[in-house]
Parts: sequence; C-alpha cells; structure tokens
Amino acid sequence: MNEGLGRHHKLESLLARVLDQGAWLASGVIAVGWTMVAGGWRASWVINSGVALFLLLPVLRVVIMLVVFLRERDYRFSAITALVLSIIVLGALLGIHMT
Repeated sequence: MNEGLGRHHKLESLLARVLDQGAWLASGVIAVGWTMVAGGWRASWVINSGVALFLLLPVLRVVIMLVVFLRERDYRFSAITALVLSIIVLGALLGIHMT
C-alpha cells in the first residue's frame, strides 16, 4: 500500500529545479529589460519576453511530466497529463483566435 509514496520523487525534484531556474531566468530577462528602459532604450520586447517565459513555465512542467510518465510506461498518468496539455493548447488557440 505504501509502495507508491516515493515513486515520483525524482520527477518532483526535476520539476522543482526547472521551475526554480526558469523563474530566475525570466526574472533576469525582465530585469535586463527594465535596465534598458532606465537607460533610455525601448525594450518592451525584452520585458514581454520575460513575462512570456513566466507564462510558459507551467506548460513546460506539463510537457516534462508527460515525457517522464511515458518513459515510465505509466499510461494512466500519461493520459491525464496529455488531457491537461491538450486543454492548455486548446485554450491558447481559442484565445489567439478570439483576439
């Protein structure tokens, strides 16, 4: 009954590392953009890139989870993760289409 408790410890560690480093990278990009703005440059695209990185981090998390679950042949969690990813993609496509 307790055999599955530590089963995805490596996945959790990987996801935490990716999200942590991704947040630092996105923050750094935004900071560079603000520095450029303070220097008189028009750098809104740099700041927007940092914000886009922040928005892509949860999607990256779901993609990593899908790859790991498929490699482990855990098809139940793979199907759930694929469903979540398809909902995210569908929502993004509908958002793009409606603007």
